[in-house]
Amino acid sequence: MGLARLEISGFRVFTDCVFEPDPDGITVLVGPNGTGKTSLLEAVGYLGLGRSLRSSPREAMIKNGEDTAILRAELEVADRQLLVEAELRREGRSRMQVNRQAVRSKRDLTEAIPVTTFCPDDLAVVQGSPAGRRELLDDALVQLDPTAGKLIEEVDKIVRQRNALLKGSFGRSTPDVISTLDVWDDRFSDAGGRLMASRQRLLEDLALAIDAAYCSLSGDEKGGIAAATYLPSANGDLRAALAQARPDDLRRGVSTVGPHRDDVVLLLEGRDARTQASQGEQRTFALALRLAVHLAAQDRLGSPPLLLLDDVFSELDPDRSRRLITELPAGQALISTASPLPPGVEPALVVDVGDLVGVDG
Repeated sequence: MGLARLEISGFRVFTDCVFEPDPDGITVLVGPNGTGKTSLLEAVGYLGLGRSLRSSPREAMIKNGEDTAILRAELEVADRQLLVEAELRREGRSRMQVNRQAVRSKRDLTEAIPVTTFCPDDLAVVQGSPAGRRELLDDALVQLDPTAGKLIEEVDKIVRQRNALLKGSFGRSTPDVISTLDVWDDRFSDAGGRLMASRQRLLEDLALAIDAAYCSLSGDEKGGIAAATYLPSANGDLRAALAQARPDDLRRGVSTVGPHRDDVVLLLEGRDARTQASQGEQRTFALALRLAVHLAAQDRLGSPPLLLLDDVFSELDPDRSRRLITELPAGQALISTASPLPPGVEPALVVDVGDLVGVDG
């Protein structure tokens, strides 16, 4: 898999520019802050994930003064050429295509541009709200399970529709509201239950890899340090939990149980990593989660996903930086940095982002 060419128009600081990374090795992006290093990685990530790496809204990614942003990537995958395109609009729906065919699910993007990201914001996966941990799990599922993308989208749609019904009921338990809720709850318990089970299996499958990655990055050889376990919001059967929560759901106008409310508990030697670990330990745990998924995706795909490293080395001490490089498999990688690279990083190409045509510095 290789990204051969990326064309950007009206995205972040970019007016119109073309970026051609090394197709097999490491391309390092350099330049002062504000020249677009992270934005360039974000453009690539958007084409692989269908969302911003920074969790930014669509409007924030469109250049000031523009109504649309265009991203177009040419790739070579197993002797095939792929074209992945995205049009982000301030008004109306954005569009994405793979080989001129509309993208129907996240799976379409993942198959075209499988990506793994490491960025300073990953710390929020450990420190922040459950949403970030659920997002990491679901991104991993889409890479590793061919059926996961459609299931995730189905659950998202059910939650939106169920919440709309609850909000529109104004807390009233009329026969029409109750009968419609019964229908949505049947669908929710089926699709939501399958998604929860898939997430739990994923964490079980990755358990050894997460702990091994943490130990490798931290330099601890004894093992048995890092653990990630699924914490469902529903006790037992989801259908029964929905029935029990229905009065509260009607009163509040939202769905209070289900996979959209679940969490992942991250433990370091039995301590809650979110509240009882140092920032260095938290950052290492976040990297270990990403690394475990990256290696699992490599096993499934037969080659590593495109690797995006956004100024990660400035956040790590030299030992952790060296260990991260040692653990990563060879493959195409894009690395942004404002500081010297650690030993072991051998770039095939260095690009000054400020020199790209159409960048507003």
